[in-house]
Amino acid sequence: MIHDRAAGTELTEEQLVAAYTVPDRSAVRLRANFVTSLDGAVTLEGLSGGLSSKDDQNMLGRLRMLADVVLVGAGTLRAEGYGGLRLGAKRRAWRTAQGLPENPTLAVVSARLELAADSPVFTDAPTRAIVITCAASPDEQRKALAEVADVLVCGEDAVDLTAAVAALAERGLRQILCEGGPHLLGSLTAADLVDELCLSVSPLLAGPGARRITDGLAATEARPLPLLHVLSGDDGFLFLRHGRESR
Repeated sequence: MIHDRAAGTELTEEQLVAAYTVPDRSAVRLRANFVTSLDGAVTLEGLSGGLSSKDDQNMLGRLRMLADVVLVGAGTLRAEGYGGLRLGAKRRAWRTAQGLPENPTLAVVSARLELAADSPVFTDAPTRAIVITCAASPDEQRKALAEVADVLVCGEDAVDLTAAVAALAERGLRQILCEGGPHLLGSLTAADLVDELCLSVSPLLAGPGARRITDGLAATEARPLPLLHVLSGDDGFLFLRHGRESR
């Protein structure tokens, strides 16, 4: 069960959904979701699953339910073994009742397009996926992927994430959930596109060796992201929500 740390009360499913619902879905908002160990590791043995829990997985499901589009880097897609993005029956019913499509759209960011067109990410997707790339990506691979996904070219030699977010918003996909990986989060942070971070803190010390939740080639300006709430699970997990006011 998940509790409100400030009030000391157990939260119902309806209260948990309300705690993460934005007041205006028409405004573009990019929310990142990550799990980390107490000492800042983003993975155990190369995967995030070793840090996760049932409550954390349920939280991910809620955030996907509230999103228009789930944004993920190609490396994370491959490492975590993504399939077609399909919510459970109750979450699909909730979205339908809110006038939303049954499932959010999956958008994959890849400059080199090292993606297989016959991957279940595309072939088993209940909603046609989106691939976001740049003009320097291989032309033949763009054509192959265009058979199974909508391909958006944003930027010349590298993916222009500001243009990508604008392109998603033009499609009505304004509530964006970024699920990683660290390089994508670092690039979004550098472009000042992260409006919110939902961070699950696992009660584990992972030790040295693992990456942080953010990565990149260049240092970026530190950006304030005020605390919105702190929730806790019976298993010692903390669920932190940081965010800025809508722009």
